[in-house]
Amino acid sequence: MSIFAKTTLPAADQALPGRSREMEVPDRHFVNGAPLKPPFPEGIEVAYFGLGCFWGAERLFWKLPGVYSTAVGYGGGFTPNPTYEEVCSGQTGHIELVMVAYDPAKISYADLLKPFWEEHDPTQGMRQGNDIGTQYRSALFTTTQAQRETAEESRGAYQEALAKAGKRAIITTEIADAPPFYYAEDYHQQYLAKNPNGYCGLKGTGVTCIL
Repeated sequence: MSIFAKTTLPAADQALPGRSREMEVPDRHFVNGAPLKPPFPEGIEVAYFGLGCFWGAERLFWKLPGVYSTAVGYGGGFTPNPTYEEVCSGQTGHIELVMVAYDPAKISYADLLKPFWEEHDPTQGMRQGNDIGTQYRSALFTTTQAQRETAEESRGAYQEALAKAGKRAIITTEIADAPPFYYAEDYHQQYLAKNPNGYCGLKGTGVTCIL
């Protein structure tokens, strides 16, 4: 498939049909042993982040104090329960996402947004560095109104920070209520813990975000 096709979102009636069966994933997080799927303990909140290849993005979050669990998957498109190959084809509309379950008493949503903005380039549209395709676009999918408001405020703050740093690029990060989240295949979960020398495509703009 051409690069052009992979950077063009399909319409709903053009997307692959998918399947009803959910992807089978481990019960527990490979690094910290926490449950990979809800229900999570009382007080734990969930948010979803898209910042390029989800292997490095997940590791970024599981290392943060106050993060209870993480998992990788797909969302924001049309195809139910897609495979990795289907998402990479550009025919699902999905983004590679990291699900972050966190304890807001130990780490705030704003604390999660700071590395999100700083560790990838949110101005690149349908790509992240050398990774090209609709699945690599930048996104924040929120599960509460407070998260949504904080996300929108932080996008404005980081756009100002980019401008002050002399960068004219416009942030393309999508902010929306969380769509259905489809877990990725077993081997993708905590991939860089299982494969320490594996690929990590994260590369920030070098601009600090003050929230």
